[in-house]
Amino acid sequence: MRDPHQTASGVVSESPLVLTDITLDDGTVGHSVVFTYTAAALEPTATLVRNFEALVKGDALAPAETEQKLARRFRLLGSQGLVGMALSAIDMALWDALARLHGVSLTRILGGSEKPVPAYGAVGYDGQSKSARVAEDWAKRGFTGVKAKIGYPTVAEDVAVVRAMRKSVGPDVAIMVDFNQSLTPAEAVQRMRVLDDEGLTWVEEPTLAHDYAGHALVAREAKTPIQCGENWWGAQDFQHAVDAHASDYVMPDVMKIGGVTGWMRVSAIATAKNLRVSNHLWPEISAQLLSATPTAHWLEYADWWNPAMREPLVIREGKTDLAGVTGSGVEWNEAAIAPLVG
Repeated sequence: MRDPHQTASGVVSESPLVLTDITLDDGTVGHSVVFTYTAAALEPTATLVRNFEALVKGDALAPAETEQKLARRFRLLGSQGLVGMALSAIDMALWDALARLHGVSLTRILGGSEKPVPAYGAVGYDGQSKSARVAEDWAKRGFTGVKAKIGYPTVAEDVAVVRAMRKSVGPDVAIMVDFNQSLTPAEAVQRMRVLDDEGLTWVEEPTLAHDYAGHALVAREAKTPIQCGENWWGAQDFQHAVDAHASDYVMPDVMKIGGVTGWMRVSAIATAKNLRVSNHLWPEISAQLLSATPTAHWLEYADWWNPAMREPLVIREGKTDLAGVTGSGVEWNEAAIAPLVG
């Protein structure tokens, strides 16, 4: 990565990607990308995708039915972790192929229309001066929101970063913060009593992602909305978290939630509960999914994978622009990826 992304939980310095193509009988190709976080998981994930080919080859193009078939096949092994990532790669590629077969966007195939969604840019765990500078850069590019990684040794340092960003972007830009699961629930409650005065749009993952009771405690005690969801695996995790009132807002990750099929399931749950939905990463396909989500909130934008994309997602005047996009918007910059593909 050109600019390693530092968080309170570690540094993301590279983007190991598995790129999947699924070819239909008529030659139409569907694409998907999954992010393995560490290069150690890259080849195992790619191998799983290749191994699953025999389970879907020759099937009718019916992504939701294929998802159910594969879910039954892996019920005993489980569909989280690397298996879940490989299954999502197939699901996303199938939906992309279906939309391309009909010559429309993924949003249209899902029954929606291409609507603009406000986007925010990411700021790392970079201290006061760099966080303020990066936030200002996003605002100058027209983004109406910025999100910073915090979780510094003291809450005073967290506040100093937030205030430095506010000074640099002005009163009209939304500021979100992300603790990346770095606090205990008790620590989070203590910090929220201070951060509640800073006018934040949300505070993300203050404690462990699957500590639903802990997050529910923080959400009850805090005035600022709590945001979670990027580390929930599938609709069952999502449902358990919602039942526990673990988060005021939700932000599923399309890879971890089960691809497009999984996203649509949790979108229905969120709509029924009137929960605002944002995304985690995957800006191209997430823009399409949010456009088809009734309670869409914000798009998290990251340009980490733009070099691999033939046409990266367009952000215009701070919002997603899906004009002219076919399929999920994921298609390869073949010249850029050719030297890197294993």
